[in-house]
Amino acid sequence: MHASLRRIYWWLIAPAVVLMLVFYIYPLLQVLWISVTDPVPGFGNYMELIERPLIHRIWITTLRICVITTSITVVAGYAVAFAMARVGERQRTWMMFCVLLTFWLSVLIRAFAWVMLLRSQGIVNSGLMELGLIDEPLRLVRNEFGVIVGMVHFMLPLAVLPIYSNMTGIDTRLLSAARGLGASPAGAFLNVYLPLSKPGIIAATILVFVFSLGFFITPALLGGGKVVMISEYIQVSFEETLRWGQATMLASTLLFSVLLSLALVARFVDLKKVFGAR
Repeated sequence: MHASLRRIYWWLIAPAVVLMLVFYIYPLLQVLWISVTDPVPGFGNYMELIERPLIHRIWITTLRICVITTSITVVAGYAVAFAMARVGERQRTWMMFCVLLTFWLSVLIRAFAWVMLLRSQGIVNSGLMELGLIDEPLRLVRNEFGVIVGMVHFMLPLAVLPIYSNMTGIDTRLLSAARGLGASPAGAFLNVYLPLSKPGIIAATILVFVFSLGFFITPALLGGGKVVMISEYIQVSFEETLRWGQATMLASTLLFSVLLSLALVARFVDLKKVFGAR
């Protein structure tokens, strides 16, 4: 009976497995194949990772922006999640609505809105000049600052939700117990609450960093061509220079970078527990 149930389970998941193989694994293998066969067979495309300074600069820029974005987003997300976990039910509902509202707006609309806000004649510069804080408009777009602002805005819900989910499982009586034993509010938070919320912080960090690596629309609009991340350079290689071998090599390298990041994190934490598996 047990064997027959197992066969039934396999038949139930078979359509999903077939769809995954056809629409994900097969195209992925094609990308890997093109990266070692175009324009000639071999690993010449991958050698460009070592030999071309331009690719070095693009990767360094990508990693720098991703690290800064992840750091700011996780800290801000932790603050928002902590506030949501401590307020009343009505306030929590409104806060959750505001967090989820960004998911219902197109990333293109949000990026273009930031361009309008941060441009030389935008609300931010106009307001600062009206207040007399600056004499001439600041350069807030077409640079890394604008890209980071747009990416943090987009990534914030991805940090808030896993951290808040983790915080809802923390017994607040532990904080009361720590205070009763003589700990200060800061000591109780740092020694009790923060360690218990570590799985949520790790999950948020992984999600934000992985999404940031492959981000395209926001850097393209807010960077204005002056801040080129790896995903934008892949698009240029595909559509403008028509160097498909280079483009697929970069795409493959991006995939390997994500897998390597997960592998490094897995050496220090149990990813199954981090993402809620039992």
